Amino acid sequence: MTVTVERKATNVHWHEGDVTREDRASILGHKGVTLWFTGLSGSGKSTIAVAVEKALAARGVLSYRLDGDNIRLGINSNLGFSAEDRKENIRRVGEISKLFADSGVVVLSSFISPYREDREMVRRMHEEGNLPYLEVFVDCALEEAESRDPKGLYKKARAGEIRGFTGIDDPYEAPLSPELHLRTDRMSLEEEVETVISSLQARGIIA
Repeated sequence: MTVTVERKATNVHWHEGDVTREDRASILGHKGVTLWFTGLSGSGKSTIAVAVEKALAARGVLSYRLDGDNIRLGINSNLGFSAEDRKENIRRVGEISKLFADSGVVVLSSFISPYREDREMVRRMHEEGNLPYLEVFVDCALEEAESRDPKGLYKKARAGEIRGFTGIDDPYEAPLSPELHLRTDRMSLEEEVETVISSLQARGIIA
């Protein structure tokens, strides 16, 4: 389903400043990037992002987590879980991630983001801004994710209390070629964090 976002504001223009992206990178000692963690509920997205954030802080790298529930408690509190609202949720988060990355921050965005089309929309945002973007597939078998069920959502979905739940009665479209593929039902948290950190170092984003 393709949903077109109508631009209501007219006669608006991007205002350039005198501090460049390179200037900000020089101040911080690293580049900005968006790491987009996608996967089923309970796959480990938020857990990994929290651990990566801590590991980056220990290295003196400025990062910030954008978490699905946290965003829906604030800026996206007016959105539900229909296909249209999910798209708008991801669009807004994509724009926020892009701004953070442009400022030089390592952005850790953790969202189920079940539809490939929506994730590709975010990728295009970053490509158009010449900003690095890494899709991180937090891969976990449905059975394992459901057995974890940290928020009790699978149980509610199976009982019919939640409709349109990803993996149960709504699809999850797995990434076809993610930059990083983390098998959380096979890897330890330490291995996952090291994989992410090593990838950022290999790409010259952090030292």
